[in-house]
Amino acid sequence: MIFPRWYDGAVYRIGELAEKARVSKRTIDYYTSIGLLKAERSKSNYRIYTDEALHDLKFIEECKSLHFPLDEIKRKLEMRKAKNIHAADVEKHVCALTQQMKQLYVELFDLIPLLETLDNEQKELLTNNLSKLTTALTNSLIKVSS
Repeated sequence: MIFPRWYDGAVYRIGELAEKARVSKRTIDYYTSIGLLKAERSKSNYRIYTDEALHDLKFIEECKSLHFPLDEIKRKLEMRKAKNIHAADVEKHVCALTQQMKQLYVELFDLIPLLETLDNEQKELLTNNLSKLTTALTNSLIKVSS
């Protein structure tokens, strides 16, 4: 399908999309085959992706960097695009995030003994390499452990 003349957004062939998103064409093929990304077909039968697909692809990669499973990423994408979100869906999502936060807290708390073993130079090096938020959390853990 060719995009209508009124479509004024950018369109990409798979190679262009891969380059823009810094992923492989194979990754895009896979995401398309499992329904995470949608492509239209040109008259020449090329797969054509819109700006929306580029945004979705960046979101998918961000979620993957946070270790979300693909089925969870698909659910998050669907929720982002839903026109009518039900309270039960939002509640389920909040519960899932709360559970993840609890798990992360446990994992961070488990790091306290490791943080205690660092000397001041190592602690400073660690905090210099972390984001401001991560640094604040790390410093809080160090203070709690002292």
